[in-house]
Amino acid sequence: GPTRKMPLTASAMDFFQLFVPDNVLKNMVVQTNMYAKKYQERFGKDDAWIDVTLTEMKAFLGYMISTSIHHCESVLSIWSSGFYSNKSIALIMTQLRFEKILKYFHIVAFRSSQTTHGLYKIQPFLDSLQNGFDSAFRPSQAQVLHEPLIDEDPVFIATCTERELRKRKKRKFSLWVRQCSSTGFICQIYVHLKEGSGADGLDALKNKPQLHSMVAKSLCQNASGKNYIIFTGPSITSLNLFEEFEKQGIYCCGLLSTRKSDCTGLPPSMLNNPETPQSRGQYRIRMKGNMSLICWYNKGHFRFLTNAYSPVQQGVIIKRKSGEIPCPLAVEAFAAHLSYICKYDDKYSKYFISHKPNKTWQQVFWFAISIAINNAYILYKMSEAYHVTRYSRAQFGERLVKELLGLEDTSPSH
Repeated sequence: GPTRKMPLTASAMDFFQLFVPDNVLKNMVVQTNMYAKKYQERFGKDDAWIDVTLTEMKAFLGYMISTSIHHCESVLSIWSSGFYSNKSIALIMTQLRFEKILKYFHIVAFRSSQTTHGLYKIQPFLDSLQNGFDSAFRPSQAQVLHEPLIDEDPVFIATCTERELRKRKKRKFSLWVRQCSSTGFICQIYVHLKEGSGADGLDALKNKPQLHSMVAKSLCQNASGKNYIIFTGPSITSLNLFEEFEKQGIYCCGLLSTRKSDCTGLPPSMLNNPETPQSRGQYRIRMKGNMSLICWYNKGHFRFLTNAYSPVQQGVIIKRKSGEIPCPLAVEAFAAHLSYICKYDDKYSKYFISHKPNKTWQQVFWFAISIAINNAYILYKMSEAYHVTRYSRAQFGERLVKELLGLEDTSPSH
């Protein structure tokens, strides 16, 4: 749970600033002004530009975050006269001023001579965000590695032309997270860049299990010796990775797939389906040291690899129609913890910022800000402030937007 006690009067902004404090926002102000100055030296003076202030930077973020609540196609809709216009917040800043800040907005204005990393323009922000996640929250023992849902709002996709949709699908990175499965709090973010179609590109990542294990190791680099149980999907699950994690004091439970997983070192007899028909709930087990390979049948064969649960401990999966189906405890635990993540995706993925810039570092930045706000709301729900004013996720977002814009009325609209 949370590592610090927040006061009863804590606002949405207080929770957000656990991850994005004023010193980070001030750095955005400095870097944006530096970039604007250098840009004008190179391409000619921009008479409409004056240096951005901290107040304006907060308002700029507020406008962007408002798209996560109202799901407008463009943030500029706020100043329009259409359905997504918002006169109450449009008066804080003119559209022209907003567009100027958007044009010059930067977190790192210039590349240093030593920098080779593709995310150099956002890496300091991601590092700061990670420090905030680590210091504000202690995750539960059970955690999940997965790709969160960061796709467009389905209603918005339905209104897109085919050409627009094709253009939007060209995302040049893959975002992975390590997530506390009992609260939904995202403990760590890992961004894998598609840097061409080479061996390390995103296309290779989709096909090569060793690249997935590289992602898993990066996400768990701070988890050594803490006895965490990490749940993984078929693309990450492998015997070599689990054995390596076990040496670091990290335990695992993962779903295996003969198509997607790296099955090196596993007995072929367990990977092939038996010829004799099986009844639901039946399972076979093979063990090597602490590692168990379980083949469980329920309208199909499901294989699990684990060193976190004893294969002889019994569990049960409850289905609405067919009632209770017996299974090993590892299977029950995997299903339970994965269902927590599904609930998180259903509840929070629709609150990702709708603005989709062309630059990859900006896309990563707005996704990271969205995750930070979701984490802030999770901490808010676990605090005493939630018992004073019970805001929903949408109301929390509206309140944060108003506080960033400096509006005194911070009560949510109903």
